[in-house]
Order: sequence, then C-alpha cells, then structure tokens
Amino acid sequence: MSITLIVFVLVYLGMILGTLPGLKMDRASVALGGAVALLAAGELDQAEALASIDFGTLGMLFGLMLVSVQLQIAGLYAAISGMVARLDASPPLLLALLTALVGVLSAFLTNDVVAVAMTPVVLAIALRRGMNPLPFLLAIALAANAGSVATIIGSPQNMLIAQRLNISFGGYLVYALVPALLALVVVWAVLALAYRGRWMLDHGDAPKPDALPEPALDPWETIKGLLVLGYILYAFVFTEWDRGMAATVAGVLMLFNARFMSRTMLERVDWDLLILFVGLFIVNGAFAKAGLATQLVAWLGARGIDLHDADVLFAVTAVMSDITSNVPTVMLLLPFAGHDPLSAPLMALASGLASNLIIIGSLANIIVVDAAAAKGLKISFGNFAKIGLPVSAVTLAIAYLWVRLVVAI
Repeated sequence: MSITLIVFVLVYLGMILGTLPGLKMDRASVALGGAVALLAAGELDQAEALASIDFGTLGMLFGLMLVSVQLQIAGLYAAISGMVARLDASPPLLLALLTALVGVLSAFLTNDVVAVAMTPVVLAIALRRGMNPLPFLLAIALAANAGSVATIIGSPQNMLIAQRLNISFGGYLVYALVPALLALVVVWAVLALAYRGRWMLDHGDAPKPDALPEPALDPWETIKGLLVLGYILYAFVFTEWDRGMAATVAGVLMLFNARFMSRTMLERVDWDLLILFVGLFIVNGAFAKAGLATQLVAWLGARGIDLHDADVLFAVTAVMSDITSNVPTVMLLLPFAGHDPLSAPLMALASGLASNLIIIGSLANIIVVDAAAAKGLKISFGNFAKIGLPVSAVTLAIAYLWVRLVVAI
C-alpha cells in the first residue's frame, strides 16, 4: 500500500471521527498533518503542492469571512435577532420570522458566524420571556444550513464548487433559490409541529437567563460592511472579475478601520477552516497524482456506481456529508463533477441540506447544541435527528425534483 493511500485513508478517517484515535487533534490539524507528511515523504514536491491549492476559493472564503466579522462586531446580527425575538407575536410567528432572518443572512454571509452571533441573543431573550428556547435554537441551526444553499457564497463548499466549475451567481440561483426558500418553510413547519403545545417552560425548570449580549449597533460600520458586501455581489453577478481577488480585496478593506482593531477582526476569522482547505487540497492533489482517483472511479464503476452521473453524485454527496462532513466530501468528489452540468448545483444542494440530519452535520448545529447544553438544555443526538431527519429528507427531495423540473422546462 502506497504512502499516499495510507495518508489519505488516515486523513479521511480523521474527517469521519473528527480526530484520530488517541490524539487530541481536530479535522484541520489532521488535514494539515497529512499534507506535511506527504511533502516530507516526497509524494509530491512544493511546486505540486502549491499547484493543488485553489487560492481563488481561499480568497473568496477569507474575504467573505472578514465582511461577516465586520457586521458581527458592528452589532448587526445581535440587533436584528434581538428585534425579532422581542416582537409581541405568537411563538409560531416568532419562529417563522427567526427562520426567515437566519436563512437570508446565511445565504450571503458565513452561516457559522451568523449562528455564533445570534444564538446567545435568542437564547437569553427566550429564557427571559419564559419561552422554551429549543425550537428557536434549532431554527437557527437548521435555517443557517438551509439558507446557505441559496447562493454560491452561502457556504464554503458552495464557494469551492462555484470556483472550480466556474458556476455563475445567477446560473446557480436558478437551481437553488426555490429549494432554499422551500427548505426554510419545511424547517419552520417541522419545528412548529414538533413543539406545538411546548412553547413555554415551567418556571420551576427554567434556566436562569444570562444578561442580554447586546452590543450597540454601529450604524456607520454596519453600512460600510453592507456596502462592501454589495460590491462583492455586484462583482460576482455583473462583472468578469476574478471572484477570489474581488472578495479578498473587499475583506482586507475591512481591516482599514478606525474603530475596530484589525487583530480583533483577524482573531474571529475561522482559521481552522482555511487550514482544513489547504491540507485537503494537498492531500487530494497527491491522491490524484498517484492515480488513485482514477482507480477508485474504475472500481466503483465496475460495481454500478458511476460518480460521473449527476444523480449518483447527488446521493453520494448527501450520504457522505454526514459521515466525513460536507467540506471534505465536496473536496473529495469534486473532481468527478465536471462531466454533467447538473453536478454542480446538485452537489451544493446535497451537501448543504444533508447537514441538517445530525448534530455533527455542520458547525452551526454544534454551536447551537453547545449553547443549549451550557444552560442545562440537552439536545441529544436522537432528539436532533428526530427533527433533522424529516427536514433533510423532505428538503433533499424538493431540491432534486426542482433541479430536474428546471431542466425539463
């Protein structure tokens, strides 16, 4: 067995488990360790390693992270989530408004940052009102994943797919907008049905609410962030500019700031995710160089599994996204997606919507579950799946049928 294959298997085992047995490593460090091991073993040289890294995707991701951080520090997320949560409306209506808000934000900004910023505000306000926070917290996680599939900048894997397969913003929107909107409706309907009659907490069992985390909204910094986001969207939709460079320039512009320390902004960038991307680019590059990807396709093809078929790729992406996580899954399967133009939207929809199935399906899910646990509100693996399974199953079916309908029309 070649060194490349051994490293590849160990790295993706780490993606499945979230670590390597006996070691305190996360997915990012596993991917980085695998990349360094391959370089040290001479399985590929430095030039080949650099050539395997998609700097355009990294630039898009980094730039949009900084814009999202700008809006988070400016207090936009906390302000609008607090405004919705304080409305004098029935719990089902509040749930609908929160689901829509999270979905829209996640379509244009990093969904994990949206979850981080909004979860403590919604949790604190729900507890102060004596409401059961669980349906609202779950709405944040599920809507963040569902809303992120709407655009090519809604999630890291969408950015990667769009960059590698040269998918236009508007072209992808034709396939993804309707499934994303309907997915948000499904999220609301499943949660409203599951928690009917359980909207309020018993006062004796209600956890003590924390002080409301309400950073003051900075109008100028918020406007600046929104204008820069508008520039990115303009560049993506109406120009032929390099998307990675456009997003990088926009993000770095946020660091030229008279109010927020650049160090504070950079500290909130998800460096682990960027390291994960770099490590997996190199590991997958070595895998392809060794001819193992071709052998894998031939082996699967002999068993009736054609990864070049868009329908097969949709199903495999959906299943594997809850095993190895969505970003590693897309990076592994993307080389097989260029043969059918439908592969790109189907992969993006499958990887995003499948994330709602189980807790470890996305970081947004983990953020919400951990926030609930900190207040003594347990969301078990099984309880999450009771909500996530119907949401994922229905939304994946909607997405597949819509894409096929668009093609038929």
